Amino acid sequence: MKDHLLALAVQEPDRRKRLNLVREYLQACILRSLQEAGAFAALAFQGGTALRFLYGLRRFSEDLDFSLERPEHDRGLASLAEAVKRDLVQSGYAVEATLRVARTVQTAEMKLPGLLRETGLSSERGAKLMIRIEVDTSPPAGAVLDTRLVTRHFPITFRVHDLRSCMAGKVHAVLARRWTKGRDLFDLAWYLTRPDHPSPNLDLLRNALAQTGWRGSIVDETSWRNVVRDRVESLSWPSVVADIDPFLEDPGDRVLLDREMLLHELGRTQA
Repeated sequence: MKDHLLALAVQEPDRRKRLNLVREYLQACILRSLQEAGAFAALAFQGGTALRFLYGLRRFSEDLDFSLERPEHDRGLASLAEAVKRDLVQSGYAVEATLRVARTVQTAEMKLPGLLRETGLSSERGAKLMIRIEVDTSPPAGAVLDTRLVTRHFPITFRVHDLRSCMAGKVHAVLARRWTKGRDLFDLAWYLTRPDHPSPNLDLLRNALAQTGWRGSIVDETSWRNVVRDRVESLSWPSVVADIDPFLEDPGDRVLLDREMLLHELGRTQA
């Protein structure tokens, strides 16, 4: 398995694309390990990597984000991380796992020493590639779940938030995150310009905002666009664009982060 990744990496001359290719291949490996460990009896896949794997979002993502939807089936992140580490080691990787589970959003950081050097991404022997697994153990209520089969290097089956629930999570991030993250705005523009014109799962969005102490306007079917528009107008756009650049599949996709286009889309009346 590691030999396959090294063969793929050597075929990509662009360093930025090679890094993202390597990271995404490992994300697929970890998802398959989680599937085989029975993680999706309890967890639902969400976030930017889920959008890429499921819907072809044209940006790469760093983390694997999950919500604990069925606690009665939870195996625990420590057990799942051990299964992931075991599978990666058996595939030929050196792995260091670090757990942080004494908080609501638990994390497992899988660090792979030597891989960046082997793939020509770093000359430093001590450089480590990291894939972070995050599990929200107290997610807001209201998500709609689906089960999907996706082939990303190999077939993977997992439980996932549906598109409108994923969109609610992204709108919540735009409104509630304390720092500017261009990836949030890129994903929002991707939602708004889809031909099916999805709208966020408002039950989930309202519950998420309440959970994080939202003190802004009431968000409903007609007002959410205006609330988000006000937030977008307040952001520093150079910071937004600088954040997304390293993760774009194609630099030309930066057009999705045109501020005036995004404000125009937010001002549209939903059909």
